[in-house]
Amino acid sequence: MTAVPYLALIASVLALLLAYYFAKVVLRADQGTELMREIGAAIREGAMAFLRREYRWVSVFVAAMFVLLLIVPIDGRPAASFAYLMGAVLSSVAGFIGMRIATAANTRTANAAREGAAKALPLAFKGGAVMGFSVAGLALLGISFNYLLWVKWLGVDQAFQVVAAFGLGASSIALFARIGGGIYTKAADVGGDLVGKVEAGIPEDDPRNPATIADAVGDNVGDVAGMGADLFESYAGSIVAPVVLASLLVPVFLEGDSLAGSFGDAEGLLMYPILIGALGMIASIIGALFVRGREGRSLSGQLHTGQHVAMALTVVFAIVGTLVLFSGSPTIGSYELSAPIFLAFTIIVGLLGGWAIGFTSEYFTSEHFRPVKGIAQQSETGPATVTIEGIAQGKLSTLPAVALVVTMIGLSYLFGGLAFGEAGDVIGLYGVSLAAIGMLAVTGVIVAVDAYGPIADNAGGIAEMAELPPEVRGVTDSLDSLGNTTAAVAKGFAVGSAAVTALALFKSFSLTAGDQVFLDINDTAVTIGLFLGAMTPFIFAALTMSSVGRAAQAMIVEVRRQFAEIPGLREGEPGVKPDSRRCVDISTQAALREMLLPGGLAVVLPLVIGFIDVNALGGFLAGAVVTGFLIAIYMANSGGAWDNAKKYIEAGAHGGKGTDAHAAAVVGDTIGDPFKDTSGPAMNILIKVMTIVSLVFVPAFL
Repeated sequence: MTAVPYLALIASVLALLLAYYFAKVVLRADQGTELMREIGAAIREGAMAFLRREYRWVSVFVAAMFVLLLIVPIDGRPAASFAYLMGAVLSSVAGFIGMRIATAANTRTANAAREGAAKALPLAFKGGAVMGFSVAGLALLGISFNYLLWVKWLGVDQAFQVVAAFGLGASSIALFARIGGGIYTKAADVGGDLVGKVEAGIPEDDPRNPATIADAVGDNVGDVAGMGADLFESYAGSIVAPVVLASLLVPVFLEGDSLAGSFGDAEGLLMYPILIGALGMIASIIGALFVRGREGRSLSGQLHTGQHVAMALTVVFAIVGTLVLFSGSPTIGSYELSAPIFLAFTIIVGLLGGWAIGFTSEYFTSEHFRPVKGIAQQSETGPATVTIEGIAQGKLSTLPAVALVVTMIGLSYLFGGLAFGEAGDVIGLYGVSLAAIGMLAVTGVIVAVDAYGPIADNAGGIAEMAELPPEVRGVTDSLDSLGNTTAAVAKGFAVGSAAVTALALFKSFSLTAGDQVFLDINDTAVTIGLFLGAMTPFIFAALTMSSVGRAAQAMIVEVRRQFAEIPGLREGEPGVKPDSRRCVDISTQAALREMLLPGGLAVVLPLVIGFIDVNALGGFLAGAVVTGFLIAIYMANSGGAWDNAKKYIEAGAHGGKGTDAHAAAVVGDTIGDPFKDTSGPAMNILIKVMTIVSLVFVPAFL
């Protein structure tokens, strides 16, 4: 049992070694022509410059939170401040590594596409896998090290609240990375599309468009660094939540005995989430090695092979690991863990639930299914009907997602209870928290498949700007279309786990508060908090959408100016180039400026409400979790459906490019851009940030 954190350390190191190996493979590949190298260098320079500036801005917030955790009377001071800092630093490092390799993989993927999809797909996947295994490896490394440091080696007071602070640090970076990256990428994308494709009538990623480089940079800062930070936080939170919850439930089982010194049999409950993280990591490493390019096979099937192998191995490892860890039916206080196999079932429920939510996202966003084809059909009657149908399908997609989440919660609660028999009402909640780590046990592969998407998208843009043959762009477009679907699947995993993790953190919050919090709907304070919490995701979405609109407006003005003032640019005369640096700078400044208000809202609101009335804070969290989950699903799936409806038409349906139907689909896609890449994905971070802030600071509220 005591070896579990060390096993997690070993698994995390193996993940980082795999990331290093994949990075070397990517960097050894040929970058192509001199023009391709030049374009790739411009994208890399813009992306890394933005990331450095973003981290400088966020470091001010991190420093302020570090001091706040030192001076506010919370449990675990001062260790909590240092755990928080570790979470923030490791998340930043993962983003930096992933961004660096993703911006190196794009040109190499474009060059590999000259030899076909079988050569390009595994290279793009390996580029994404560097981010995937950096995220998962560093997150598991941080959690296992913090557990050993604060709980086992130093034995600090309230050690598990200190571990929770690590999750808060990861959440801080994720919040701003997701918002800032999302605003950046959609300002460039929306501005470039409206002026380039709609007004000027030039193709997407045309080198004449001044916003093209900024758009390519945005794919990286939003969909690589942003999503990476998002799933770093999700993965860390999914392990932290059951560990903290177990630390609060264990005194109930021990009937008031002190946790100081040896935990006895109860330590298995604390170690179990870390064990699943380690086993899932090993399964992900094996699964990633199964992704290889093969001629004549479905691109989707090849890309998902690694994920399916990892999931199958995780099921086997979870069953074996559970039986080994809890061998001998240990007793915890006066209760016996009579059927530990049911704890493994909660992991399997979470894993299958995450896959199912991902599949429903794929159904609503893939051009192979009815929703996207229906949106494309509506394009024949104009942008209004495209917009209406996209909104309708996005809202309809919440039905299967909610059905799956509540089924998953119910089953994991049941299995958690069955593991302990008569203690089911208490330990059932622990089973629910385990479902979240089950959903994200294969995070390394999930992020790899997701980060593959922007690399493929960048490769297509580079192929267009470098004037490679049309068949090369055809290969990159097929990779990019698959990437849009895999991104929707990853968002499904992220938002599904967010709902379950937030529920576990919410229960930890109420247990920490004890009898000083009474969450009764008849209590006026709780009702007020419920309404305020339900409102907050809507305000958050409005702020981020408006931010994209303002930033895109500035981009549109600049692109129009360059087309009007640079002679020969619109006509594509030889030697005439746009001022791409100016567009990159506009997106950078807008993203950094606009991310502050919505990002700060997620931290300030629970603090203000908590200091006024802790019961109102409980209602606030309940309202925010429910509406935030629904809005996240709706916006992500609507945006993905609009995007793939446009690509479906561009592939030849309903007249293809240049038709009125295509123009209508472009409008729908433009509306969907901030839906799927800014406001929607940031929702799952919002609800977890507010919940974990409340958990860490609850002692100061009482």
